[in-house]
Amino acid sequence: MRKSVVAIVGRPNVGKSTIFNRLVGERISIVEDIPGVTRDRIYSQAEWLNHTFNLIDTGGIEIGDEPLLVQMRQQAEIAIDEADVIIFLLNGREGITAADEEVAKLLYKSNKPVVLAVNKMDNPEMRENIYEYYSLGFGEPFPISGSHGLGLGDMLDDVVRHFPQLDEEEDDEETIYFSLIGRPNVGKSSLVNAMLNEERVIVSEIEGTTRDAVDTRLTKGDQDFVIIDTAGMRKRGKVYEATEKYSVLRALRAIERSDVVLVLIDAETGIREQDKKIAGYAHEAGRAVVIVVNKWDTVNAGEKTMKEFETNVRAHFQYLDYAPIVFLSAKTKKRLHTLIPAITSASENHSKRISTNVLNDVIMDALAMNPTPTVKGRRLKVLYATQVAVKPPTFVVFVNDPDLMHFSYRRFLENKIRDAFGFVGTPIRIFARRRQ
Repeated sequence: MRKSVVAIVGRPNVGKSTIFNRLVGERISIVEDIPGVTRDRIYSQAEWLNHTFNLIDTGGIEIGDEPLLVQMRQQAEIAIDEADVIIFLLNGREGITAADEEVAKLLYKSNKPVVLAVNKMDNPEMRENIYEYYSLGFGEPFPISGSHGLGLGDMLDDVVRHFPQLDEEEDDEETIYFSLIGRPNVGKSSLVNAMLNEERVIVSEIEGTTRDAVDTRLTKGDQDFVIIDTAGMRKRGKVYEATEKYSVLRALRAIERSDVVLVLIDAETGIREQDKKIAGYAHEAGRAVVIVVNKWDTVNAGEKTMKEFETNVRAHFQYLDYAPIVFLSAKTKKRLHTLIPAITSASENHSKRISTNVLNDVIMDALAMNPTPTVKGRRLKVLYATQVAVKPPTFVVFVNDPDLMHFSYRRFLENKIRDAFGFVGTPIRIFARRRQ
């Protein structure tokens, strides 16, 4: 089921980024700090009252040297288009300005739920002026302070109250759902068309859970697939042409609904920073990943060239060292036949379960090969391990003290589990827990 989307909208300098960082930076944040994954983001995930949602910070958008009102309008329009609920943020020290009223006009037309928050209301005397904000017509204004964290709970209570009822999709364990993400013009649409023509089967078009999205069913042999359509990722007017950062926002819903994510790279133009940024979201979401190097027909063929390109990909995507790399051409359909097996394998590994006794045999062998480290005179003791979830495979290692489990030793255990069980194409997660 997709997550609700909340956007923080407002004119510059009202504290959007401060509120954003406050909401995702404390205990409600569920963002992992994974080496190699960019932290330069304009969206993140947050949780409140058992509701996990995507949070958009429109303050992170940079749109050249255009006039201030134009920039502000573009930021608001993008956020309105993507969001289920909008937090309209104002600066309580300055009152209602003409720029605030411009944003309000856009929100009136959106028919989206709007939660009005007045920031920088740090002391009780300032809160006496809260009543003037009722004139904007968005109901009760919430006085808050992003710098001190005041009033955010009441505001979030109202935000989650407006979340839409999102129906669970049918739990079809046999069907593999996959999506394609990547920079503009890397060949996503061409690859979808090539796959459909290659299989010569289009069973049906089915409604997705995202706005404007239509999924396509495809069958290969006895295996059913659903290509999660990226129609909802299409640019809507010139506003998306102004900032490439928003390609990640248009990919979010597709990633959330996928078992496998195909990260497309243009072999002709090479790897760009945006490729790494977009791929990072699929990794953080815990989805199986296949790296697809498209337009391989434009590169001088040869085993050495392919090997060199693969080495380059691995160097740039170190956190995706588990992902297989497929070289193909959507245009000529060269090597297209290698894609479906890679997707199928990644999906199988994504949902693979390992029995506890077999897992612990591997863990004990790993401990014998590389004894646990000693930290300040205390040695880490690994008692036993068990798999607690799939999609992605998640393991809990019970130890004497989780603080003694260094990242490097967790990585060592992950490598040993991969050596024993494969897990090609899927991330795996390992958590250290103290045995009660």
